Amino acid sequence: MNFIQMENLRGKTALVTGGNSGIGYATAQELKAQGATVIITGRRQEAIEAAAAQLGISGLIADQGKLEDTERLAAEVKTRYGKLDILFINAGVSSGSSVESATEEVFDYVMDVNFKGAYFMLSRFIPLLNDGASVVFLSSNTASMNLANSSIYSSSKAALNAVMKIAAVELAPRKIRVNAVSPGPTKTEILNKAGYSDEELQGVKAWIIDNVPLRKMGTAVDVGKMVAHLSAEASSFITGSEFIMDGGMSL
Repeated sequence: MNFIQMENLRGKTALVTGGNSGIGYATAQELKAQGATVIITGRRQEAIEAAAAQLGISGLIADQGKLEDTERLAAEVKTRYGKLDILFINAGVSSGSSVESATEEVFDYVMDVNFKGAYFMLSRFIPLLNDGASVVFLSSNTASMNLANSSIYSSSKAALNAVMKIAAVELAPRKIRVNAVSPGPTKTEILNKAGYSDEELQGVKAWIIDNVPLRKMGTAVDVGKMVAHLSAEASSFITGSEFIMDGGMSL
């Protein structure tokens, strides 16, 4: 059974944006384990090179928030690899503020990466997608929730979900499938880097778990396995769908 699973994506070429850590890293690892040739991208050369070396895959430098980087990346991928079978648009940023205290700087920062950047990643890479390819956006369960201080981030992901569905319709004639995965609380380094003391961090995690019916946080590996599943033949009849992975938090 394990051997069969390892061969699910044999012969496929995959690109993962924001692949040097967290969900992107775990997904790249899973795609490789299932036989795909994997390329990761990120903004920081040192981090990308280190992650690519650890995973035994290729790493390319590109900032998803800059259209010129995306267009240069597309040209480089075309030259080196030709076509893609899997595109996981994962790179994203988060910043919270109330509607009243929001600044244009924060608004542009989040939207430029999460919405505009992701939008043009798909736009510029469509010519590089093989017929029958799979595209997966990383969205968020907050896209369909109404939490205070999340208006900019949640809006960026809700907008992404709308694009995902329209792209699914537009690309259906080429049998290219477009879906979104929307995690809830996930164990990554983001919380650890948020500046909380150990006591505060434990309190935040306890609060999160109390609000999740399954009483636990998800993992980056969980998301990676879902992306791999959506990229495999088993999901050939799935497109235009959002998969919420939040342990029931948004119910």
